[in-house]
Amino acid sequence: MTVKQATPYLFFDGQAKDAIALYQRTLGAKVEGLMTYAQMPEEAGVCTPVDRERIMHALLHIDAARVMVSDRTSEQPTKDNSNVHIVLDFTDVEDMTKKFDALASTGSVHMPIHDAFWEDKFGGLQDEFGVNWMFICSSSANT
Repeated sequence: MTVKQATPYLFFDGQAKDAIALYQRTLGAKVEGLMTYAQMPEEAGVCTPVDRERIMHALLHIDAARVMVSDRTSEQPTKDNSNVHIVLDFTDVEDMTKKFDALASTGSVHMPIHDAFWEDKFGGLQDEFGVNWMFICSSSANT
């Protein structure tokens, strides 16, 4: 059996709706299958009133990339300082820079976009929700 792809799944503590809006605005994400806990079928379990409007699941398409997003229930808070990074591999430096700058405007840049020693453009940041992102564009992509 071969792995078709790996899809990161981001969990939030009630901020998933805001994170989705940020990724739509800054990265051009398209949302598919968004469902709140209130929309779960009864046989899946009863959600608490505080969790009703939290996002149970959403699939985001960022061009060809996929990212899944959810809020944990109020009984299962997330931990800070995730060691996970999402890598976005671009084919166009201008588009990469535009999206990097948009996401960085409310986050913090770890490494500005620069010419990396392996001859690609590279940059890293953490968004306002604590999600770590790496942006890369192959030097051969724009030749």
